[in-house]
Amino acid sequence: MATHSAQHVGQECRTGAPPVDKSSGTSDAIQLSYAGSECSVVANIPFLVAHLRDDHKVDMHSGCTFNHCYVKSNPHEVENATWLLTVFQCFGHYFCLHFEAFQLGVAPVCMAFVRFLGDDVEAQSFSYSLEVGGDRRKLTWEGMPRSICDGHRIVRDSHDGLIIPREMALFFSQEETGRS
Repeated sequence: MATHSAQHVGQECRTGAPPVDKSSGTSDAIQLSYAGSECSVVANIPFLVAHLRDDHKVDMHSGCTFNHCYVKSNPHEVENATWLLTVFQCFGHYFCLHFEAFQLGVAPVCMAFVRFLGDDVEAQSFSYSLEVGGDRRKLTWEGMPRSICDGHRIVRDSHDGLIIPREMALFFSQEETGRS
C-alpha cells in the first residue's frame, strides 16, 4: 500500500452544472465534495459522474472487485500525499473510493473509505470491504458505504473507514518498490 499525490489539490472547479430546480421538491440534486476540491457543483448522479470523469479526471472503474495500487517511486513521498478519489460502477450504481492523508491528533495517518452516489437509505443496502497489504501482511476494513450526501469531512472525522498510520503506509509502499 502506498499513496498517490493528487494533481488537483486546491484546484477550484469552474465547470457549471445545469441549473437545479430546488423548488420542485425532488432530492436528486447532490452537492459534490471531496478532499482537495473546491467544487461547488450541485447536480444529479449522472451529471456528477460525468463531471468527475471529464473535469476532475478521476480514475474510473467498472466492476465490484478491483485492485488499486497507490505506489510512489519514493515511498517517503507519502508525507506529501493528500488525497485520491476513484469512482467505480458496481451493481448498476456508482461509488467513490476516497483515500486521504491527514493528521489524527498528532499522528499522521492515511484513511480509505467508500461513499455511495445516492441517498442514505439506499446506501444502507450495500456493504464493502477494503484490504491493504504487503509483505504477507494485510489489514481489512468491512463497512457500509456512507451516502455522498454526507460530506467527505463528516465521514473522515467520524473515522468511518480504514485508518492506517503513515509508518505502516510506508511499510507497505516499500514492499511494492523494494526495501530501502
